[in-house]
Amino acid sequence: PQAPMSSLAGLSRSRKVALTALGVLAAGGGGLALALRSSLDAGELEMHPPSFPWSHGGPLDALDHSSLRRGFQVYKQVCSACHSMEYVAFRNLIGVTHTEAEAKALADSPVQVEVQDGPDENGEMFMRPGKISDYFPKPYPNAEAARAANNGALPPDLSYIVNARHGGEDYVFSLLTGYCDPPAGVTVREGLHYNPYFPGQAIGMAPPIYNEVLEYDDGTPASMSQIAKDVCTFLRWAAEPEHDHRKRMGLKMLMISGLLISLVFYMKRHKWSVMKSRKMIYRPPK
Repeated sequence: PQAPMSSLAGLSRSRKVALTALGVLAAGGGGLALALRSSLDAGELEMHPPSFPWSHGGPLDALDHSSLRRGFQVYKQVCSACHSMEYVAFRNLIGVTHTEAEAKALADSPVQVEVQDGPDENGEMFMRPGKISDYFPKPYPNAEAARAANNGALPPDLSYIVNARHGGEDYVFSLLTGYCDPPAGVTVREGLHYNPYFPGQAIGMAPPIYNEVLEYDDGTPASMSQIAKDVCTFLRWAAEPEHDHRKRMGLKMLMISGLLISLVFYMKRHKWSVMKSRKMIYRPPK
């Protein structure tokens, strides 16, 4: 006996097409509604940062080392009061922002906190002056002390902050320059500050930079946008110190690949194509 036919198999061709089209439209409509809902929720929580024309943004553009040096000055005089960069050492600055003598002077400067080292021959820890191999000092001894000094908020480490945030330096620049008064109907509780680029739009960090908050050593006007640009460039280098080397290697690879592709094309055109198009003719013996 034959198996009973399903209900769909008994439908006419036109009804099958109609049901298929209805299913596709329903799935597409549901996906569109979900996408619109997600984008709406994201827009209510934070503002997406714009894309800025960074001088190092091109595929062959290197970092501006003058901006890097100014960015380190911004970190040292402004950001280091609350934020650490525990994965960057003073020796990493050599040849990038400072000379070796300048980096040694920074590590052993009078304002530099002494570093705990050891143990010595007696098994005891001791304090010593900073060395060029030391990493940047932390502003707080532990996370609890950092929270206590910042109303319960933990300032993040800035070593890889550009890679750790969606938008990279665009986000950091927008966050630093995006402080403003809350719009009508929005209340920010005491101790927080309104910033549309921060998730939740309320951030515990007070506006860290403003016009002439510091004086650059090279005489560059210290406007808010200039300060934010320089420190973002420095943070890009800190997160990706191989930035310039990677682009140089990419350029060399493109040049070598061009030569190799030309050679392979020549061999294929004038050597292999002749062998590929050969025809073997069999002549039987007479």
